[in-house]
Formats: sequence, C-alpha cells, structure tokens
Amino acid sequence: MINADLTTGPLGGHFKRLAVPAAVGMLFSTLYNVVDTFYAGYFGTQAQAGLSVGFQAFFILVAIGFGLSSAMSALVGNAKGRKDEAESRHLAVQGIGLAVMAVGAMLTIALFAGPYLIAIVSEPGDYRDAGLDYFYWLIFALPGFIVGPAANGILQARGDTRTMQRALVVAFFVNVGLNPLLMFGIPGVVGGMGFNGIALATVLSQTGVAGFILWRVFGRAMMQDLRWAEFIPVPAKYYEIIAQAFPAGFALLVTFSSGFIVQYALKDYGEAALASYGITMRIEQLFLLPALGITISLVPIAAQNFGAGQNARVREAFHRCWILGVIGTTLAFPFLWFGGGLATSVFSDDPEVIRISALFLKVEAVILPIYVVLFSINSLLQALKKAAWTMWIGIYRQWIGIALFIWFFAYVMDGGLTGVRLGIAAGVGTGLLLSLWIGLRVAEDRIGGLGSPWIRAKA
Repeated sequence: MINADLTTGPLGGHFKRLAVPAAVGMLFSTLYNVVDTFYAGYFGTQAQAGLSVGFQAFFILVAIGFGLSSAMSALVGNAKGRKDEAESRHLAVQGIGLAVMAVGAMLTIALFAGPYLIAIVSEPGDYRDAGLDYFYWLIFALPGFIVGPAANGILQARGDTRTMQRALVVAFFVNVGLNPLLMFGIPGVVGGMGFNGIALATVLSQTGVAGFILWRVFGRAMMQDLRWAEFIPVPAKYYEIIAQAFPAGFALLVTFSSGFIVQYALKDYGEAALASYGITMRIEQLFLLPALGITISLVPIAAQNFGAGQNARVREAFHRCWILGVIGTTLAFPFLWFGGGLATSVFSDDPEVIRISALFLKVEAVILPIYVVLFSINSLLQALKKAAWTMWIGIYRQWIGIALFIWFFAYVMDGGLTGVRLGIAAGVGTGLLLSLWIGLRVAEDRIGGLGSPWIRAKA
C-alpha cells in the first residue's frame, strides 16, 4: 500500500509519482466518455445530442462526490502532515459515511429534478427523449460517482493515485466490451437495449470502480479493526468535512451547470450545435489530461506540507504545477487549431457537426493554458483549507461571466456560434484575473505570499 510522506524529498519526484498515474487514470476516464460518444454516433446526431444533455444533467448531481474527494484529500492530507494518524482515520470514516448519506439525497433530487433540467436545454423531440432515458438509467450509477471519489480522496491524501488509475483503466476496457453487447445484444440469444445500453454499461463499470476503491481504502493499516460505532455521524466532523467539501463541490456544480447556460444558447442553433458541444468537450479533455494530473497532485503535496508548516515547499509546488501545466497545454495548440475537424470526423460524419466542432476547438486551443492556471489556484486554495474561495471564483467565471459575455457576443454583437465560444473565452479570461487576485491574498495570509516562480525555493 502506498503511504507517502510528501513533506520530504524532491518535489519533482512527488509530482511525477502522483501526476503520472492520475493523468493516465484520467486519460482512460476521458477515453471512456469518448467511447460512449462514439457508440452514440451509431444512432445518429439526435442520440449524440441526447447524450450531451443527459450527461450534463447527471453530472450536476454528482458534484458532491468530487467535493468530498477534494475535502478528503485536503483534510486527511493535513492530518498526515501533522503525523496524526488517529485524526486521519476519524476523518476517513466520517467522510465515507457522509458520502453514503449524500447518495440518498441525490437520488431523491434526481427523480424530481431530472426532467426539468433536461427540458431547460432541449426542445421537445427525439433528442430530448433520448437524453431523458439516458439520465434515468444513469441514476443507478450515483453510488459509484459519489462514494468512489470520496474514498479516492483518502487514497490521494496518502500519496496513492495508482489505485484509481488501475480502476479507470479496467473500467475503460469493460466499457468498450459492454457498450456494443448491451446496445446490440447477442443475435439469436438476447436482444439489445439500443441507446440505453450505453448508460447501463456506465452503471455497471462505475459501480465496480467504487467497490475496488473502497476495498483498497479499508485494506489500509489505519483502517484496521474498524467498529460500526465509528461510522455514527459526529456533527463536528461532518461540519468540518462539509465546510471543505461544499465550496469545492459547489464550484464543480457551477462548472457543470455552466454547461446548461452554453446548451441553452446553443439550442437555438439546432441538434448539430448541441452534438458538437458534447464532442468538443471530450476532445478538449484529452488535451487537458497532463495538466489535470499535475493540478490534482498539487492538493495532497501542498496539503501535507502546509500541515507540516513547510510553506516554502508549498510555494514551490504551486509554481511547478502551473508552469508545467501551461507548457503542456501550449504544446496542444496546433493539434486543436488545425486538427479539430479531423478529430471530430471520428465521431460524426455530419458536415455541420464537423464544421461547428472545428470552430469550437480553435477557441479552446487558445484558452487551455488559462484553465491550467485557474485549476492550479483552486488546488492551492483547497490545500490551504480556503476552498470557499473556489466557489466564488466559479460562480463568477461559470455563471456570471459566461452568461454575460455570451449574451454580449452572441446576441448584442450578433456573433452567432462564434459569439457563444468567444463568450466562454471571455468568462474564463476574466475569471483568471479574479482567481489570481484571490490566490495572492490568501497565500499572503496563509503562507507568507507566493514569491517568484523563477526563484527556486529550498525544499
């Protein structure tokens, strides 16, 4: 079992050991979604549009899982940095119990809110029906998408990103096999489910991922000889976890729900525009993966060192994170700018979908490095136990900024689809300015400032 002390040793080695497995795991997670989009193409543009709106609605519900993951990574990481194993165990057990309770709450919300969420971003017709069916099947995956990430946050805090990597790699190959099997069945033996088979494949594979992650968590030395009494909710601990998880989860909720703002604007341009949005998000994620792996690794590294009072190492880790991420995403520019149409043709042969996707990806090529700096600042704020600021940054960038600038560029300036994408870019750019201002102020208060990225801190 991996149980790394990230407060000593070269930071470059820690980033490599944590970021590479995290990036590989996310690669297969993204490829997982790419496979779903590819198979949805067998049922045409309407199915791909339905997949886009149904998936967007579902992910709003699982934001709490990612918030709990962030909270566990930061809080358990801080406790480990202080060498407090009893507190690490207590937080881990309480966090898992809270995740189970969150599943019940999200199930209830999903049943009532799902149809309304999908209706907001779609017009009556076949693609709305497809999206709603897909969403209802995905509800059964809620335990996997909430409990799994929460448990994985515990592993990340201990320096273990390999477990999730292995789980996601296996889930990808399982999904590759289950999708066609459940969609088309076995001729002469059992019939297929059609488009809904994609959703059931996700339910089965993601439930398996969560089960494997929990098995690894409960196999750790700090979790041995557990008693049921330890799972009884302790209000003070629940409050501490929620205080860290809510802002991070809400920030991600804002990110996901911003897709509704975009889809609401795109629905005026038809099914091809909605299908293009879903496809380009998958392609964009592939090029963001190395940077995402690095920014995810920053949370446990910075959290442990902050807990240990190693402020110089926190600063150096932050600078390494965003510099490496910006370099990586800058290298992706020519592929997205010149190859967007070719990449889209893998998923659709609709000329309009290919044309719109190529336009969208040109804008993404320009703003990818901005995303990396934003994600780096968010990871630092989480590690410094100031996750509430990530929520406010997200509210501006993903709600106010995007809505305001899409309205201005697409409607006031009559920019059409180009205006929609420029609106997103403007929201991201101004969001970066806000996050930099907040990040500098928090760092000054918590670790004595960020210093210069070009002066190597003493580890």
